[in-house]
Amino acid sequence: MVPRRLQDAFATPVSEFGRYLRTETVGGVVLLVATAIALIWANSPSAELYQAIREIRVGPAALHLDLTLAQWATDGLLAVFFFVVGLELKRELVLGELSTIRRALLPVAAALGGMIVPAVLALLVGQGAPGMEKAWAIPVATDIAFALGVLALAGSALPTTARVFLLGLAVADDLGAIVIIAVLFSTGVHVVALLVAVAAAGTYWLLQRRRIRAWWLYVPLAVVTWVAMHDAGVHATIAGVLLGLLTRVKADPDEAESPAVRLEHRLQPWSAGFCVPVFALFAAGVPIGASALRAVFTEPVSLAVVVGLLVGKLVGIFASSWLVIRFVPASRPPGLDWRDLLAVSMLGGVGFTVSLLIAELALAEHEPQLVQTAKAAVLLASATASLIAAAMLVRRGRIHRLAGDPAE
Repeated sequence: MVPRRLQDAFATPVSEFGRYLRTETVGGVVLLVATAIALIWANSPSAELYQAIREIRVGPAALHLDLTLAQWATDGLLAVFFFVVGLELKRELVLGELSTIRRALLPVAAALGGMIVPAVLALLVGQGAPGMEKAWAIPVATDIAFALGVLALAGSALPTTARVFLLGLAVADDLGAIVIIAVLFSTGVHVVALLVAVAAAGTYWLLQRRRIRAWWLYVPLAVVTWVAMHDAGVHATIAGVLLGLLTRVKADPDEAESPAVRLEHRLQPWSAGFCVPVFALFAAGVPIGASALRAVFTEPVSLAVVVGLLVGKLVGIFASSWLVIRFVPASRPPGLDWRDLLAVSMLGGVGFTVSLLIAELALAEHEPQLVQTAKAAVLLASATASLIAAAMLVRRGRIHRLAGDPAE
């Protein structure tokens, strides 16, 4: 059954882009449920069991893959998530909102502002604190699944251009986060293993060029690329992004859809419904007692994360958008006014998945308590940003309905 599905991923048509948005909405809900379970479990009488399960080791030691379940969720399952991100990024760069300078100008500028300003604010707030040399990267990410989910639930009355702008911004933001992970968290690179990863990825690209659809060739190549990348010292999730970017995105005349689109829609439910929630289940289990919450606002690193996500994202995205629209009026999304853009900009503060990942990577060499506090800051800031954004979107939606603006 599995081989047939894998083969179909390269050979059968898929549904329209609207289904992708609906899947992201469901994925956001599943992610929220997994996060809630992790928080309840980690703060229950069975908290020790939760930690023990996280630390269970499985995998062949000979390949340096005797990892804990938490590490498998981070390095393995998130590689699938980043593969889907790579597919979406490739499609947007070639055919979508990032395919031309005019179309890409606003979302790319908004994403850059939404990364630079939070990083600068985080560095200012946490200046000199242990771990800040890498922890400044924690608030630069936006969780595409959760942000789109909040927009779909609370901003359904806004014009479709709001979704398009947020999607383009999130994809560009993901690219920036990928670069940060690759540069900041790749240490002690092993050249031989890296060459093996490059050779496997190059073979994958060649098979795509030759229009080969044999799943039994692609799956082993993907596994070899991931294992070699992991052994090379480069964060293994980069293997997923690399293969996604090497997947063919333009359909041939005899194809209903390209391999990139087919794979994206086949794997998106697995990514959003299983891989990311399982990662959240292992990553989001942090103490939320009075002392833990107090530490979020007294520990410089966690306070820097909160300010970066709640203030930096909003200011960075909106200010960059204002500057671009001010000097290039044609870049303004049709049907959206400044208050709509402000509400969508607030959604940028929903960090969740990638922010939790970066928190683990950035503070891995520090005390576990610092990691837990930083994660609590990510969860608190993301939840607050989503609630504020939802309230703003609902209010803007009422105004659009009263004005008779179309929602689609």
